[in-house]
Amino acid sequence: MFRRPVLQVVRQCVRHESETAASLVLERSLNRVQLLGRVGQDPVMRQVEGKNPVTIFSLATNEMWRSGDSEVYQTGDVSQKTTWHRISVFRPGLRDVAYQYVKKGSRVYVEGKVDYGEYMDKNNVRRQATTIIADNIIFLSDQTKEKV
Repeated sequence: MFRRPVLQVVRQCVRHESETAASLVLERSLNRVQLLGRVGQDPVMRQVEGKNPVTIFSLATNEMWRSGDSEVYQTGDVSQKTTWHRISVFRPGLRDVAYQYVKKGSRVYVEGKVDYGEYMDKNNVRRQATTIIADNIIFLSDQTKEKV
């Protein structure tokens, strides 16, 4: 039942030159990110001359934990750490939808990949930047509801 798909995968991943020559193994890899958080700023669309436009926004994710002496952590202080992510959207359809509908405070789910790059700032200092290149965005809610 599963024999045929497994053989297809093996054929894709391994190529035999000959019995005497070393075989070349092509490994697959995965660069995948899933984020669930709130948008920190309204998106901006930027375009460098001669290149496709990109929609950029920031996303905050929170990690919460309880510190305490008991094993079940029923008592103790609740601590929280917020991590900010720079989201870049290059896909034409998704880029335009994100620019139009993503708003500050919106809760969104983003799937994509991590990209590390370098750039020169205004003072000609080399800086490193980590960006999430979004492949998919799911809108989970509108802006945070204000208490009346």
